[in-house]
Amino acid sequence: MSLKHYLSFLLLAGIQPIIAQTFVQSGQIGAFRSANSLSVNPAGYIYVADAGSNEIIKLDTLGKVIKSIGGYGWTESSFDDPSDVYASTLNVFVSDKNNNRVQLFDKDLNFLSQFSTQNSNDEKITFRYPTSSVVSTQGDLFILDSDNNRILKFNSRGDFQAAIGSYDAGTFSLMNPKQFTIANDQLLVLDSQFLFIFDLYGNGVRKIKLPFEPININSLFHNICLNDKSKIVLLEETDLDFVNFIPVNFIPKIEVEIIDAILFNEKLYLLTKNSIMIYAKVSKE
Repeated sequence: MSLKHYLSFLLLAGIQPIIAQTFVQSGQIGAFRSANSLSVNPAGYIYVADAGSNEIIKLDTLGKVIKSIGGYGWTESSFDDPSDVYASTLNVFVSDKNNNRVQLFDKDLNFLSQFSTQNSNDEKITFRYPTSSVVSTQGDLFILDSDNNRILKFNSRGDFQAAIGSYDAGTFSLMNPKQFTIANDQLLVLDSQFLFIFDLYGNGVRKIKLPFEPININSLFHNICLNDKSKIVLLEETDLDFVNFIPVNFIPKIEVEIIDAILFNEKLYLLTKNSIMIYAKVSKE
């Protein structure tokens, strides 16, 4: 192929210049006492765990509070430090940390059930102080057992399936796991400055050393969002297939700490202790 034909081929192939992404603040919603977790379901409803009031709040993207449940306690729909909220299309899972359980609600925050292993004498399947929980598309429930630095997997019937990242997992043993999510049928676990990747059976796939130490991770519609207290890092699921990838970094000009963040519908929802700040994604050549 001649050089002229080669250049013509590149033009026909649609080679585009690299486009940088940034975010511009477009709004602020919510009023919380001490929020510590954020989740957005595929329909666009926002769920916030407020540890300050021991409540779960459901909002729309305009900030209208649709429903709130909770208050301190140990009965159904009450909480003692709701450390994490995870919303799927139909359900909402709340890691009720100091009650050693995960509570399950429908998308309208009506109580459905709770899951706990406190009555079990088998340490291999017992979790305490759960700090995160997610559910796979197959209905398997994964719980971060902060007392034992591992993730436990249970099927939809509540039967124990696997312990992931335990002390006997070799180079994939978790030392100080903070949060995790499911993306592309894999578990992505934050542990200090590392991102551990496991398949859904608990086998270690990859361990990535990050240039910072994130405190939270979320995924929705193939977008992965990590954050520390001052910075957001955005990836796509396919980025993790490569040894080297270039994430999108965003440092908002705010004086408060970032608690959690998620990208939905071209907007970045950034959770602080007292509100949600909304940033619209813009591109510039």
